[in-house]
Parts: sequence; structure tokens; C-alpha cells
Amino acid sequence: MRIAQIGPLTEAIPPKLYGGTERVVSWLTEELVALGHDVTLFASGDSITKARLEPFWPRALRHDPSIRDPFALHATMLEYVRRRALEFDILHFHLDYHPFSLFSRQPTPFVTTLHGRLDLPEHQPVFDIFADIPVVSISDAQRRPLPQARWVRTVHHGMPVNLLTPRRVQPSYLAFLGRIAPEKAVDRAVKIAHGAGLPLKIAAKVDRVDQEYYQHEIRPLLRAPEVEYIGEIGDEDKSEFLSRAIALLMPINWPEPFGLVMIEAMACGVPVIGFHAGAVPEIVEDGVTGFVVANEEEAVRAIARIPSLSRTRIRQRFKERFSARRMASDYVAIYRNLIDAAETPRLRVVSA
Repeated sequence: MRIAQIGPLTEAIPPKLYGGTERVVSWLTEELVALGHDVTLFASGDSITKARLEPFWPRALRHDPSIRDPFALHATMLEYVRRRALEFDILHFHLDYHPFSLFSRQPTPFVTTLHGRLDLPEHQPVFDIFADIPVVSISDAQRRPLPQARWVRTVHHGMPVNLLTPRRVQPSYLAFLGRIAPEKAVDRAVKIAHGAGLPLKIAAKVDRVDQEYYQHEIRPLLRAPEVEYIGEIGDEDKSEFLSRAIALLMPINWPEPFGLVMIEAMACGVPVIGFHAGAVPEIVEDGVTGFVVANEEEAVRAIARIPSLSRTRIRQRFKERFSARRMASDYVAIYRNLIDAAETPRLRVVSA
């Protein structure tokens, strides 16, 4: 199958550090190549892949200070892909709703995985107008605000099973991993750690848009002696960081579409304590791979129950549910269905 993967230009694929969407696009692309498909990846020039790379811009836009309007480059890349669309059997986009209008006017079947939140009121008219565009959700929770969309399937993210692995170390702290932003609620993580009487280590980045929030709301909390802010880390450091954690805290304050850090923790055999919001109840098997809680008090009580969980079992459930091979196989089934539907002749009603 000739497959085009079209990713964001914001980060390299895979990203050097933080970048959930770009990381998933990389894992999917490499697994499709391993399955024997002819894959072309449209991405930034500093991306690394075994697929055929079409570098639309020399480097990731996040690391190119000369770029002030990233939408201009994304719009141009979409037109470039459209002009080459007939070279492929299927086009797979990871650019939200931006491809909808342009690619609904050409014959090559396409699908879009929606990676972000979809509960904003301005999303409603988009999916009212483009109700026939095939889209994939990354959790069932993500699709609830948009029942009118043409959902073809939910595909949970998957990652290479040996990318992150358990280390033989003694767990000694609670962990927070990812991004410091209001919706991620690292302030709740600090309160939970304090309530449990345990140290907290924070490995997270701060986006420019969240700098003021970090300076005024979070930085003062980092002065507590039991809290250590490590900063942003890459995949090469995650196995050690997570394996040393008693649990990963996921005290989110928004409808999380998936939450990649949860399966990264599970890959290391680490339980997740997540708030009941967004996709958390879909990803965390309560009492098996962690605990789903309603508030900070329940989170503190759940920490006391962690010895009842098996890290070996958590790792096994990760391999069963969240492998890159399973994710790629799910997408191949979607591709085949869309290609078959596009090739099926349709009868046209004409007047007598």
C-alpha cells in the first residue's frame, strides 16, 4: 500500500524532546514500514525515518526563530501534498481540521487523526459543514462533544514495546511528566505529594504561552524542599526517571484526548494515578495499571494502595493494549476500508 503520512512541521518527527503528536506519527510511520508498506512522510527536514522523507522545511518550526507565521508553511505543504495526491493509495493527516476543505475536492481517499481537544464551541460549525470527512479519534472520550462527525474508529496510541523498559531500581518518589500548563495541573501534583508525605520530581517543559503561568503560579511551589524540577527530558532519560517513581501523577484539569505519558509510565511498569477526566478512565485500568480518582484526597489514599499493584502486570497490560504494532494494524484496517469504499462504483440517479 502506498501511504502518505502528513505530520506537523512544529517539531521534528520524532521530536528531540516533548511532542506527543510528532512522537505518535513517528511510531506509526516506522511500524507501517516494518509491515512492508511504501510510506512517504511529509515533515520537517530534521526528521528521522525509514520511510521516504519529503522535507518541506529544513528544520522544525519550533526551533527556527526566523518563522513567525507557521500556518503559512502548513498551508503551502497541504497544497504540495494535494498536487502529489495521485501518487498514493491513502493520505493520512495529523493536522487537525486544516486538510478538510482542500482534500474533500480531490479523488484520493484520506483520513485525519484528531490529536487535540474537541470541546470548544468553535469546533461545532467545522464538523457540521464537514460532516462527511472521515476522522479518527484517539479516545472515545475525545469524540463525545462532536457526535455529528464521521468517526470511522477510535485508535488508541501505541508505542514500540522496547522503547521504554523497567529498570531494576528502588522507587522513591512521585513523578510528573510532560508539560507545565494550567490544564495539566502540576500544582495539584505538588499538593498530592505533600499530602502523601513523599517527594515529587517534575520533568516537564514550559511553552512560551505558559511562561507567565509558570512564573506566577508554579515557580513558587518549586521552592518546597520535597519538590524537584528537572526540566524537559527525552526518551533516553524516561526509563530511568519513570522506573524510579512510585507512581506517575496525572491530576489533569481538562478533557485530555489521550495522555501519552500514561502509557509511557505503564511501559516501565509504573502505576498511574489519574483524575477522572477525558481519556484517563479508558487508558488506566482501575486497580490494575493504576487508580482513577476524583480529587486530591482520593489520590493520596490511592498512593497507599500502590503496593497492591504488580509492576510486572502493568508492563504486560501495556504490551497487550498499547503497542505500536497494534496501532499500525488498526490504521491499516482503516486504510483498506476507505480505499475499498473509494473504489466501489456508485449508481447515479438520473431522470427518466
